Amino acid sequence: MIKKMLIIVCLSMVFIACKNETTSKESTASINDVSAKFNEMLDNYYEESLQLNPLQATFTGDNRFNDQFPNPLAYETVTKVKAHFTKYKEELEKFDEASLSESEQMTKAILKWECDINLEGFNYKSEYFPIDQMWSVNLMMGQLASGASAQPFKTVEDYDNWLNRLDGYIAWMASAGEKMKEGMEAGYVLPKALIVKVLPQLKALTVKNPEEHLFYSPVKNFPDSFSEEDKKQLTEKYTKIVTERIIPAYETLHEFMSTEYLDAGRTTSGIADIPNGKDFYNYQIKLYTTTNMTANEIHELGLSEVARIAEEMEKIKEQVGYKGDLKSFFDDVRNKKELMPFTEPQQVIDNFNAIHDRMKPQIEKLFDKKPKTPFEVRRTEAFREKSASAEYNPGSLDGTRPGIFYTPIPEVTKYNTYSDESLFLHEAIPGHHYQISLTQESEELPKFRKTLWYSGYGEGWALYSESLGKELGLYTDPYQYFGMLGAEMHRAIRLVVDTGLHAKGWTREQAIQYSLDNEAESEAGITSEIERYMANPGQALSYKIGQLKIRELRAKAETALGDVFDIREFHNQVLETGCVPLALLEDKIDNWITASK
Repeated sequence: MIKKMLIIVCLSMVFIACKNETTSKESTASINDVSAKFNEMLDNYYEESLQLNPLQATFTGDNRFNDQFPNPLAYETVTKVKAHFTKYKEELEKFDEASLSESEQMTKAILKWECDINLEGFNYKSEYFPIDQMWSVNLMMGQLASGASAQPFKTVEDYDNWLNRLDGYIAWMASAGEKMKEGMEAGYVLPKALIVKVLPQLKALTVKNPEEHLFYSPVKNFPDSFSEEDKKQLTEKYTKIVTERIIPAYETLHEFMSTEYLDAGRTTSGIADIPNGKDFYNYQIKLYTTTNMTANEIHELGLSEVARIAEEMEKIKEQVGYKGDLKSFFDDVRNKKELMPFTEPQQVIDNFNAIHDRMKPQIEKLFDKKPKTPFEVRRTEAFREKSASAEYNPGSLDGTRPGIFYTPIPEVTKYNTYSDESLFLHEAIPGHHYQISLTQESEELPKFRKTLWYSGYGEGWALYSESLGKELGLYTDPYQYFGMLGAEMHRAIRLVVDTGLHAKGWTREQAIQYSLDNEAESEAGITSEIERYMANPGQALSYKIGQLKIRELRAKAETALGDVFDIREFHNQVLETGCVPLALLEDKIDNWITASK
């Protein structure tokens, strides 16, 4: 009897095990099915995004749309973009959190943020400001037209693609003028101080001789493989479009902006002075910091950071033996001839490359993952050099086009080197080049996340990277360390002056004076910076907000993990997700700390 019962029990257990195994397989199959559908949706989102923004495709190295330029100011394009984000916000709701992996849950949260923030942006009239001196499409197109940027000029088809793309760009230029006229009637106009900075940029592209024109540049660099007939036909086509369409389009814009638009320009500085400007600024804060911080909170944080960094600067002033006050020390650093040693622009480029060589032996102590994408330092193009800041342009997704650190050198004999080490760490390595290239090279992230940019994370990482100088064998010269403090002070000041301009009624002149009182940048450089903040409210806040969050997360991990803490693994954790809103990064690091204990 016992034996029989044991047999029955055993058979029952086998049946249950088989049933559980079947259920488990069905569950696994179901999860795999959801994952496949989720990833298919992500691929569709990315593909449709590139079709709506073919310039982004070009910059990633996807050349399928190099002949296209859908006018972002056209009603048809705006309608398509709205529908795109609305559609995928609804698609996301079909996927239950419980059926997604941890990585997929983060991806869902990121895509929801992306849809929400873009849809919210349509509540504001940014199309009335299509051109400024720093951020607008015409400056990007000028870079591409040089033939030395992301738009390829290797085949005859490449050359024809650019001509076709110019059709859309010329339509955009006409639309830009129309939108600015509409903006004038509705009370949306740039400050006069910004308009006068745009005018020389436009004027430079009205030069009558086509062979001297920026948009003629590709003709001067035909590949050797081109036949004489190809060269002849392309030369004729480029001469015609530059002479008959590009130059007249720039002349029309310059004429309009230098007369009636300039006359209508605002004398006020902050975005709060346009209709719905206060709400727009709150949106810009959320867009660029990826937080819900208020303008007042950020302003007060800025004031406290300025005070803290000033104390550190006092120590450097004493170390180098300077006897005056801190403000006069700024002037001393600004004008110190020993810090302006160069006579040729190439010497500036060589100096950055030398900084790279000095830090190479230490880099593996902090990073065990390095990008494969090559890297170069280049001088900023002449047509935008006077109003440009140093910047990084990402390489292509496949790594065939290098990441490029552009540095403006408008007057080489006045080029001051005191902040070059921190600048290289920020714009190049391990700043933007590591963060962006490792993201693009990731085999784990879905395609759309490889090209995302959230300024709070991206600029926060780059500013955090500046603080790694001593660990990387730099900042041995007190002036270079002062340069790092100056760069951090510069970003702390941004919290004060950006909110001052756009939420507290500060004038351009007040903001310039506050900066002069608290940092060692030149007055010309500070003026350019303040005008940059005027052109794109909120962007300047992202650096310090992001840096402080990453520092906070590192300190939390060091404290919680003690001897187990590995700086290389912390950097892996921060970098492997690519750009994410800061709250999602904090959740990830918290989970990593818990799992590492």
